[in-house]
Amino acid sequence: MNGRHDFPVQDTTDVYSGRVMALRSDEVVMPGGRVATREILEHPGAVAIAALDADDRIMMIHQYRHAVRRRLWELPAGLLDVDGEDPLLTARRELAEEAGIAADEWSVLLDVVPSPGFSDESVRVYLARGVTEVGRPDPGDDEEADLTVKWVSMPVAVRMVLAGTIVNAVTVAAVLAAHTLAGAPAAARAADAPWPDRPTRFAERNA
Repeated sequence: MNGRHDFPVQDTTDVYSGRVMALRSDEVVMPGGRVATREILEHPGAVAIAALDADDRIMMIHQYRHAVRRRLWELPAGLLDVDGEDPLLTARRELAEEAGIAADEWSVLLDVVPSPGFSDESVRVYLARGVTEVGRPDPGDDEEADLTVKWVSMPVAVRMVLAGTIVNAVTVAAVLAAHTLAGAPAAARAADAPWPDRPTRFAERNA
């Protein structure tokens, strides 16, 4: 059943604008006429890569995440922070930079909106096959300098999800989707499939 109210924004206020996100406050008209405040975190969008080798092992990285103050198992991923860049090109670059591999076959595994209650963040997860080792470039001195990479068999990755060892939402969804898709690889979408939820507000703000 489809709702009929379109939740018009009566007023909006910029609260903060930083390098990788912005915060605004919207005054939104509710179905009964009440005006409610909704704080929205604007995000540039991101890509993640579920890279599978010939044995259907998935490439995982283990890196420090300051917000939770610990290292997490995740997919190679990166922000869409190059103005106008095709997200597939971003994915190729991030896979090489973080995991030191390239891939010949690309498709869309899924699109994930991790926190729609307060953020417009959307992450496109690509499925990458036909992988080859290309070596990681110099990671510099940020978090990437301390990350580790590991090929993980699909059954082990699924068990890591169910055991709570993998908690990154995008990675959880991607592992389970890749496991499901193993029996029907043709079900993946084309690499240039439409992405209706790709964020635009943050990029427009910084244009």
